[in-house]
Amino acid sequence: MGVVTPPAKSPKQDRSRATRQRLLEAAVACLAEVGWAGSTVSVVAERAGVSRGAAQHHFPTREGLFTAAVEYVAEERSQALRTLPARDRAAVVEALVDLYTGPLFRAALHLWVAASDEEQLRTRVVELEARVGRETHRMAVELLKADESRPGTRETVQGFLDMARGLGLANLLTDDRARRRRVVAQWTRILDGALGEPDRGA
Repeated sequence: MGVVTPPAKSPKQDRSRATRQRLLEAAVACLAEVGWAGSTVSVVAERAGVSRGAAQHHFPTREGLFTAAVEYVAEERSQALRTLPARDRAAVVEALVDLYTGPLFRAALHLWVAASDEEQLRTRVVELEARVGRETHRMAVELLKADESRPGTRETVQGFLDMARGLGLANLLTDDRARRRRVVAQWTRILDGALGEPDRGA
C-alpha cells in the first residue's frame, strides 16, 4: 500500500492562516503596550494591517479574539521554555527570569487583570495558566538539573519561579536591571545551596 500524501494547502488557506497569525500577534502586542481597555478589535485589526471585517471573520467577538490570544501567549511562553539551551545554572536562572520580564509576560498579565472582570475570559485564562504553570515548573526542574526526590526541592524551584514573576511585576513600573542582576545572582547562590551542584554530565 502506497504512502498517502496529504492534500496541499491552497493559497487561500495559507493567506487565511497568515491573517489569523497577524491578528494574534497584534492582539498580544496591543495588550502588552496599551492593556485591555485600549485593545479593541479595530485597534488590533489596524495594527495587523487587515480590515475590521477580516478580523471579525476570523474572530466574531472581542472575547473570541483575546481568548485565542490567551492560547497564543501560553504556547509562545511554553515554546520559549522548550527552546532554552542547556547551560550552566546561572545562565538558566537569568533566562528563566527574562521570560517574566519580557513582552509575553506583560501581555499575559494584562489578560489576567482583564479576566478578573471578564467572565468569558476568566475560565480560559485560569485553565491555560494552570497548564503553563505546570509546564514552566517541569522545564525549570529539568533546566536547573534539580532532583525533586530530595525534600524541599519542589518548593525551592517554585519559590524561585514566584520570585521571577515578582520581578516581572516590578519591571512593569521601573526598569531596575542593576537590582535585578543582584537578586538573580543571589538566587543562583540559593539554588546552588539548596539543590546541590548540578550533574555536569546530565
